Amino acid sequence: MRRIRAGVAVLAAILALPLHAEVKDAAPGGFTVENSAVVQASPERVWAVMIDEVDQWWPKDHSWWGRASRLSIDPRAGGCFCETAGGQQAQHLQVVFVDPARTLRMTGGLGPLQGMGLHGVAEWTLKAEGRNTRVTWRYRAGGYTPDDLSGFSAIVDKVQAQQLDGLVQRVKAGNP
Repeated sequence: MRRIRAGVAVLAAILALPLHAEVKDAAPGGFTVENSAVVQASPERVWAVMIDEVDQWWPKDHSWWGRASRLSIDPRAGGCFCETAGGQQAQHLQVVFVDPARTLRMTGGLGPLQGMGLHGVAEWTLKAEGRNTRVTWRYRAGGYTPDDLSGFSAIVDKVQAQQLDGLVQRVKAGNP
């Protein structure tokens, strides 16, 4: 019975992932991944959740200090997508472009890529499609490393899909 419940949970998690996930390109020096989903909400609503509730939807197992930390996005040029846990602090990305309810672009190395000295451009775009919004989360990373980065693309794509799904589920939870 436990195996059946576990199998159902895994299947539900897979089915809940975004509608479209893709490794756009992968090479020894870098990669581009893109995930997108359509959610029944306005771009303004998705933007508000993305910015104001990031601590509620970003998976804590993809943060430096898990449940002990708080995530925030300061949506202005030079702003920070930051994580704090008491005296411990991390800048995940720096905000470089803001067009509210349309585009949020940030730069930096996410997760272990930061410690590898790699750099990336993370871009969230929101596009109205009738009463829905298409949310696209693209990350392009690269830089010098003695490692072949092409192997990282599938892993980053999977993690990014979880992050996007967290946002989509949080938006859905707030809609009647």
